[in-house]
Amino acid sequence: MVGLVVVSHSRALARAAVGLAAEMIRGAAVPIEVAAGLDDTAFGTDAVAITEAVAAADRGDGVVVLMDLGSAVLSAELALELLADDLRDRVVLCPGPLVEGLLAAAVAAAGGAGRDEVAAEADAGLAGKRSQLGVPVTDAPDTGGGNGDGPSATVTVLNRHGLHARPAARLVTLARSFDAEVRVRNAETGSPWVPASSLSRIATLGVLHGHRMQVRASGPQARAAVEGIVALAGRAFDETEPASAEPEGPAAQGRAASPGIAIGPARHLSSAPLDIPDLPARGPAQERQRIDDALASVRQDLEKLRAGAGSIFDAHLLLLDDADLLTEVRSRIDAGEAAPPAWAAATARVAGEFEALADPYLKARAADVRAVADQMLRALLGVPAAVTRGSGVLIAADLTPAEAAALDPVRVAGVLLALGSPTAHSAILLRTRGIPAVVGAGPAALEVADGTPVALDGGTGEVLVAPSEAALAALRERARGQAARREQAAGRASAPAVTRDGVRVAVGANVGSAAEARAAAEHGADLIGLIRTEFLFLDRDAAPEVEEQEAAWREIAQALGGRRITVRTLDVGGDKPLRYLPAPVEQNPFLGVRGLRYTLRHPGLLADQLLAVVRVARDVPVSLMFPMVSTVDEVVHARRMLDEAVAREGGGEPAGLQVGIMVEVPAAALKAAAFAPYVDFLSIGTNDLTQYALAAERGNPALAALADGLDPGVLRLIEAVCRGAGERVTVAVCGELAGDEAAVPLLTGLGVRELSVAPRSVPAIKEAVRATDLATAAALTRVALEMPDAAAVRALLDGPG
Repeated sequence: MVGLVVVSHSRALARAAVGLAAEMIRGAAVPIEVAAGLDDTAFGTDAVAITEAVAAADRGDGVVVLMDLGSAVLSAELALELLADDLRDRVVLCPGPLVEGLLAAAVAAAGGAGRDEVAAEADAGLAGKRSQLGVPVTDAPDTGGGNGDGPSATVTVLNRHGLHARPAARLVTLARSFDAEVRVRNAETGSPWVPASSLSRIATLGVLHGHRMQVRASGPQARAAVEGIVALAGRAFDETEPASAEPEGPAAQGRAASPGIAIGPARHLSSAPLDIPDLPARGPAQERQRIDDALASVRQDLEKLRAGAGSIFDAHLLLLDDADLLTEVRSRIDAGEAAPPAWAAATARVAGEFEALADPYLKARAADVRAVADQMLRALLGVPAAVTRGSGVLIAADLTPAEAAALDPVRVAGVLLALGSPTAHSAILLRTRGIPAVVGAGPAALEVADGTPVALDGGTGEVLVAPSEAALAALRERARGQAARREQAAGRASAPAVTRDGVRVAVGANVGSAAEARAAAEHGADLIGLIRTEFLFLDRDAAPEVEEQEAAWREIAQALGGRRITVRTLDVGGDKPLRYLPAPVEQNPFLGVRGLRYTLRHPGLLADQLLAVVRVARDVPVSLMFPMVSTVDEVVHARRMLDEAVAREGGGEPAGLQVGIMVEVPAAALKAAAFAPYVDFLSIGTNDLTQYALAAERGNPALAALADGLDPGVLRLIEAVCRGAGERVTVAVCGELAGDEAAVPLLTGLGVRELSVAPRSVPAIKEAVRATDLATAAALTRVALEMPDAAAVRALLDGPG
């Protein structure tokens, strides 16, 4: 493959141009090197740096060098003289425009073109711009319809912005993959026929939204080429934003929350109103019994939900046992109130206290209180929960976790929420259950009349109301493509995830029960990247014994066939207190005693957990992970306790036992090098790292756009972890960002070599790894780090145009 070198006075300009080129070729392994600037800020060019870049880009098929102006050309010429004769003969200095030329050259190189053709494509890079502005294009003659006797077709371009750079690049890449000569023309303008293998020539056609484009081909695979291009056009050239050739109803843009495409009639969530009757109490004993019966019923319902959804419902269950709340309820009943108004008043008081707090994380807990309060009141009054009538796309202001967990994926094609956050518990549940969802679409979503056709893409956040037939056809074609990719991913889910350039990335699963571990095994997880051990400690009156813990970890290991499991030590405090070890009242418990800080203050609890881990590690490979670490002293103390557990068990340290920490605090990320001597791995919890770095609670709908793990500030923290880890220490990501397919190139480009996600997401994330070229990903990452915010990074990942 031909390599490319970008020579520019500005390093930032060169990196940005490489980022654009990377989007044109979408993971193809084109070697692109940068020789630009004297450093990150000083302008200039360096001939020696250019020679090094040429050598790095050369794969034996030659190198094309693009330059900006002036001394860049002189430096490139000098560099040419410094090269060995055999390499110099394979290098072409191209006079084409730097940015446009690089895009055209990258697409040509990705398609297997030789260095002369790559250079010619780069040299003609301005042809599209000249054509658009009405400047004569002297170097793009009419090539005629020389393959007029071969198969042909006419397609309508559905893309909203026409056949701009990225869809044109998809066309070129596909055309070059066939053993055929393919030509296209714009039937609307009567343009000349041009080679479909040339990005610069296609740019001269000026194909706009709704234009008809003719395709002809000749050669052994002519028919397959034409059919492939027809299918590609039907998929809107694989752009994330489909457009229709007909007018359609209003479109909205929410936030992608659960991938997949949903099409169906709007169905609003409906529920009977909760009117609390003003009736006299039947007597304290009877009213107390009503409360106890309702508590038992709701607890049973929540336990069932937790069994299928992990630890999301832990906070809800704990609220049912909150001593302060229940004392108030019973005091109100003893004073003569009936059970429903007593419960309503007490929970309203608790929710109000949460809402009055300054800390956004705690403030958002009011929603959990209200959700449980609603569930209890319905049990007390015999009022059914909210339901949807008929099948289709569910529209609601927001969903509680219980409502999300109760949805029937057979009847609910998708979910559209006016409020909500992609990292809220309800969104996590929707992803786990495979229901496409868009959140944060705004109040206008609630005005869509019941029965109105709605289409949404949970992977892009796009919503179409009363879409046209053309738009629906494009969406259905995209859905078929997604289904085919899911099927392909599932078919090789158990195979290792290896990047295009041969680097293996482990893809594990986050679990909170043996049932989730079995699901992880079914979806091809390489390991368990995180066991949320809290499921064994919450909602009980005493801590589990060592033997119970050992049995639980062994059951999870057995479910995965003896592959490595990662046991996170108890992560409580904040919104997960233990009723048998009550924590003192803190002004802000999320910046207080939680995670490892908590268990170090309760050494008996930690010692038992470490002993259970050591016992299991005798038979299966175990990674032990300490949460919410801030200082090296905490790790030293915890490791000393681990040594004591090993001595207590006897037999020396298990061979497969590894020790690591979670990086959830910005200070820990910036001090990664200080932790590296004491650990085997660092696992980044992007949920907490993001909210602490941005001071934005991830479940707060008002901050949903801000609490994005792709913010460059968060990416720089991840970069610091990878840099500080060095060669020996593995860096993993186990937060929600690991399950974002778009983020995979950035994370791996930064140096992450293990991703742990929800079990259902394992096959898709493995496919995203396989589509990644680390050299290209590293270039894309360098550009992303310079972006101003997460929106700009996501725009970069979506590509130009």
